Amino acid sequence: MKILLPDSLPLVPALPEGVEAVHYDVAAPVPDEHLDAEALVVWGNAPSDLRAVAGRMPRLRWVQTLAAGPDAVLGAGLPDDVVVTSGAGLHDRPVTEHALALVLALLRRLPAALAAQAEHRWADELGGLQPLHPEGAVTTLLDARVLVWGFGNIGQNLAPLLRALGAQVRGVGRSAGERSGFPVVAEDRLEAELEQTDVLVMILPATEATTHALDAGRLAALPRHALVVNVGRGTTVDEPALVAALTEGRIAGAALDVTEVEPLPADSPLWDAPNLLLTPHAAGGRPVGADELVGGNLEALLAGRELRNVVAR
Repeated sequence: MKILLPDSLPLVPALPEGVEAVHYDVAAPVPDEHLDAEALVVWGNAPSDLRAVAGRMPRLRWVQTLAAGPDAVLGAGLPDDVVVTSGAGLHDRPVTEHALALVLALLRRLPAALAAQAEHRWADELGGLQPLHPEGAVTTLLDARVLVWGFGNIGQNLAPLLRALGAQVRGVGRSAGERSGFPVVAEDRLEAELEQTDVLVMILPATEATTHALDAGRLAALPRHALVVNVGRGTTVDEPALVAALTEGRIAGAALDVTEVEPLPADSPLWDAPNLLLTPHAAGGRPVGADELVGGNLEALLAGRELRNVVAR
């Protein structure tokens, strides 16, 4: 059996006897001499390169993407009998770190501090004696109402850290209940929850149902002091509506690690939107435990067992 491993990270999974591993260049389609592979690991491949070989690998049985969201692989046009597994769980801690950093940056007004630093100005309004809960603003996680929209692995990893810093955390999911000790409300209650939210953290996947999920109507439901952080997928936010809400002061600020088009075009209004912090899809990019996931799934495939993180198609 041949498995193709991407050269975009130092991947060295344990291989059962009889398995040949070949490292390939993710900056190009799979070379013709390796189209006979039965397994393909994907990380950093261009969607066009995946589409170019999707129907040209007759022996392909399994594709493992190391991305938490498998949208690029699902859009490649693979045959229906190819098993697709995702990298869910590999990015929990790195994305959690970044989400927390963005939340704290907005709360502690770091963008304003950086702007003052660029002007060589000591910003007295940002320091010194400050009220804990100023009127019309949220500047601390203490008693802040944080809503995590997309309460999967990453959301459940982030929630305890937010709570440890004093926040009241609720999740939003497809169904109501409790997950990892936190209350989760159903999506049909979202607008009512948004009205009571100080910080909205979005960790949604890219699907047809989540396209522009945060639209003008839902932005309008947020209080004027609310902050929005997105570390999920850029397609989940209606960017013109977000720019309008920030420009008109209908929300206090936002931080985006992802945008609908990446890299973000130089003429995008997002660059100049007030009170908006942008990072260049930096939350993930460093899968933790990839060797174990690939090796375990390879062993399961050969033994005829259920693979981990199988994606419904």
